[in-house]
Amino acid sequence: MRQTKEIGQRGERLARAYLRRQGYAILHSNWSCLDGELDIVARRAGSLVFVEVKTRRATNTEAALASINPKKRQRLLNAAYRYLHENGINPENPWRIDVIAIALAADGAATIAHVEDAFDW
Repeated sequence: MRQTKEIGQRGERLARAYLRRQGYAILHSNWSCLDGELDIVARRAGSLVFVEVKTRRATNTEAALASINPKKRQRLLNAAYRYLHENGINPENPWRIDVIAIALAADGAATIAHVEDAFDW
């Protein structure tokens, strides 16, 4: 369990660094509520972006992307709406949910896949 948590934390650090390089401003990390947790809340070009980070020990990002099932998608959506509500943000303002999948190879190299507006609601 400890190793899994460490892998997840490393993935989130890599994702935040990646997003900053892409011009995102990080607003929150690991924002949680009764509906779930948002790994990263960021802003870029006037849009609020909720980012789910999935990290796996693998040579490609497919397993990480595949790990987001319909139940997880719904929890992300519920948490996003809760964030909007608790922060007084009109849900009609631009926002989306992205997924960053990270594969960590045995040699420590990381492969990052960023899927913007990841879910077809």
